Amino acid sequence: MRCPYCENDDSKVIDSRHTEDGHAIRRRRECEACGRRFTTYEKVEEMILMVIKKDGSRQAFDRSKLLNGIIRACEKRPVTLAEMEKIVDEIERGLNNMMEKEIDSTFIGELVMERLKELDEVAYVRFASVYRQFTDVNTFVAEIEKLLTNKKN
Repeated sequence: MRCPYCENDDSKVIDSRHTEDGHAIRRRRECEACGRRFTTYEKVEEMILMVIKKDGSRQAFDRSKLLNGIIRACEKRPVTLAEMEKIVDEIERGLNNMMEKEIDSTFIGELVMERLKELDEVAYVRFASVYRQFTDVNTFVAEIEKLLTNKKN
């Protein structure tokens, strides 16, 4: 494993343990050249999942894009990074379990909104406003009214 600090190719494993969800192995390594320590994760390589965008173009699924969108929606909200990463993990695992090679971006967006609605309603409305491209205040108010109606039932 190449050292991220000095680019040396030789490092040794100091400690290995499973991650909390059991889907990866966390390894602490030490560079044999500079002596600095770093962490790597080993996990099963999954099939490439293609996302079909609204304009019909296709691109490889990128979990970091999904996480960044969720982070923006949850900005200044009482939602931990661990909770956000858990949402991304669940969605990614669910998509891989579908055994489909291509997934509509709208389907992924709906999955995110479903989970954000349960986690934090403000983050949900923020995400929905970008995802559904709210054009005016009335659209915003209508979404909040739907949220309130569902909460009462």
